[in-house]
Amino acid sequence: MSTLTINDERFLSDLYHLRTFGADGIGVIRPSLSTPDVAARHWLRTRMEEAGLEAQIDRVGTVFGRSPRPGPALLLGSHTDTQPKAGWLDGAFGVMAALEVARTLREQPETAGLAVDVASWIDEEGSFLGFLGSRSFCGLQDLSLIDTATGRDGRLLVAALAEAGLAGRPRVQMEDGRYAGYLEAHIEQGPFLEADGNRIGVVTRIVGIRTMLIRFTGIQNHAGTTPMPMRKDAGRALVEFVNRIHAEFPKIAGERTVWTAGRIELDPGAASVIPGAAELTLQFRDPESEMMNRLQERVFELAAEADGDIGVEAIMEPGTVEPVAMDEDLLEQVAAAAESHAPNNWVRMPSGAGHDAQVLALRMPSAMLFVPSIGGISHDFAEDTADEDLVLGCQVLATAVESILKAAPAAPPSRPA
Repeated sequence: MSTLTINDERFLSDLYHLRTFGADGIGVIRPSLSTPDVAARHWLRTRMEEAGLEAQIDRVGTVFGRSPRPGPALLLGSHTDTQPKAGWLDGAFGVMAALEVARTLREQPETAGLAVDVASWIDEEGSFLGFLGSRSFCGLQDLSLIDTATGRDGRLLVAALAEAGLAGRPRVQMEDGRYAGYLEAHIEQGPFLEADGNRIGVVTRIVGIRTMLIRFTGIQNHAGTTPMPMRKDAGRALVEFVNRIHAEFPKIAGERTVWTAGRIELDPGAASVIPGAAELTLQFRDPESEMMNRLQERVFELAAEADGDIGVEAIMEPGTVEPVAMDEDLLEQVAAAAESHAPNNWVRMPSGAGHDAQVLALRMPSAMLFVPSIGGISHDFAEDTADEDLVLGCQVLATAVESILKAAPAAPPSRPA
């Protein structure tokens, strides 16, 4: 096994410096194309150039560092944009680990000829268009949507790109025949590694995500003068529907099935008015497409069974993400690296969160590794991982990259878009 050793002080220093862009207490507020996000991207481009990569920020905002080596290459990366109020490691760990691996390989004579490209994909978190950077790179993004997409802050995407000085820049796209695969390191964002005493997760599958909009239509009326038996209360129908979901889903759910009523709106939403309309956004996730189909069908059945006095409509929202399996050959290499550095303290596991790797997997062999999240907390200011686990994850990534590249054929096949 390789004796390649990362510079853990340099890696942690850069990771902690990235944290300063958009820092808010112990958390980070750095949504895509916000002022701190754009500043972080320019800083990262400079760090990539200092590492000997040919770096640029492309027309959609992805920061891409291309190795001058001819390949075969491995593509490493993740994202540096955040949720509106978020933790400091989601995505950021994977980007800075990728950069440290590229630097470490370049500095060692026996690995200096290996090619590693590094990416910080834009908008994995979906402030404008989820997975925009990775989908654009893979040729899977409908570019016409960029002209109409609106962010959570109300800005048009095209306006945000222009304000960031990115309009008219070239778009980074995948080079057919260059890549042996894609690897992404990430925090787990869940409790399983910590709870079981494991330090590395080797990701087998990335979960599918489906979101449904459930609309309820009743009759708006006075909350003080309308007798209870005469009411057609859309708000009550919504609450009862949520209770039905929580009662029925466990009967068909798998071990890793999760579901969330993430947004509820009552119209008009006043204390003295019976809601005449209500909306519920329901999201469910599972590693298997068959289970996703069963959950979706049950939602439609429950909507059809709802009280006839209230109109209920279930609509599948756009942006469905199907489960994706990781490449078994790459997983074996990652598993071997994990066993080398964390013997008997690693496990194969699915991912309960979506990642850019599931987009890249449509175009090239892809794999992921996880490090533990303290308390299983993510998408929150309290998100954290022990420094020693961050370093371990970066080291496992470096060892796996070296092993994969040394075994890679000269011209790996690409997958059609």
